[in-house]
Amino acid sequence: MEALFHLSIPVDNLDRAKAFYVDTLGCAVGRETKGRFDINFFGHHIVAHFSPREAGRENGIIPSDGTVAPLRHFGAILPLNQWKAMENRLTARKSKFTLTPRLSFAGKPAEQHIMMLEDGCGNVVEFKSQPFERVFATGAP
Repeated sequence: MEALFHLSIPVDNLDRAKAFYVDTLGCAVGRETKGRFDINFFGHHIVAHFSPREAGRENGIIPSDGTVAPLRHFGAILPLNQWKAMENRLTARKSKFTLTPRLSFAGKPAEQHIMMLEDGCGNVVEFKSQPFERVFATGAP
């Protein structure tokens, strides 16, 4: 069995979080109990927990290819056609990007298409696209 990634995230509003992950991103909801629900996040297991105090924590920023990006974030690395489909989906929904869709680190080992947006509950979600064999590359693309 291949390993699945699991992440637990705090949210300050379960309905708003569910609307983002289901309606905006197209993810499916799994188990739901009082104060939490599971998200099938591109084949990985994310759990949204109602925790307003934790969801409201300061995020911080890091430098990223001539701009800045949110320090705390998570996401998915998609094949380029799926990344472009997600970009079109998010743009059509007039999503507000934290980091607008772009090609970053052109010509470098980390070359990737990238975009980030907030889930409306204190979490930043990132979508990248680069060949999977280059995700950990240290040499030229």
